[in-house]
Amino acid sequence: MIAIYPGSFDPITLGHLDIIERGGKLFEHIIVAVLCNPNKHPLFSTEKRVEQIRECTQHLTNVRVDSFTGLTVDYARLHSAGVLLRGLRVLSDFEKELQMAHTNKTLSEEIETVFLATTTEYSFLSSSTVKEIAQFGGPISHLVPGNVARDIYWYYRESQS
Repeated sequence: MIAIYPGSFDPITLGHLDIIERGGKLFEHIIVAVLCNPNKHPLFSTEKRVEQIRECTQHLTNVRVDSFTGLTVDYARLHSAGVLLRGLRVLSDFEKELQMAHTNKTLSEEIETVFLATTTEYSFLSSSTVKEIAQFGGPISHLVPGNVARDIYWYYRESQS
């Protein structure tokens, strides 16, 4: 079975990577699908985020990285995926994700949403937290893959020059 793990991944964190690795043990194939959302202003371009994720998932043979626009269920159908994989950190994530799962079910009855709880180690971690810490020069190498930390530090150095 193919699972889609959709998100903006701006940036991808070790929590995201944990969900990808654990999901890879549950599903035959996982497509990490980077959403191109015209209503958001991400730190990195879609292409850069895809490149970052490819680099930090290259050790996972059943993971592919792609990007998309539009409805996630349409993308899932296009790739014959039967599952949308979502990570949960806290109760507020569950409320939002459950609402989205119900909405997606009204759009495509054949696609299921599967939730994985993050490991306790990453339960506090979010992309916005990483960006805020980095913006003020704090350490993030324990929060994101090394290649991503490098890119974020470079981004904030350049933007402050």
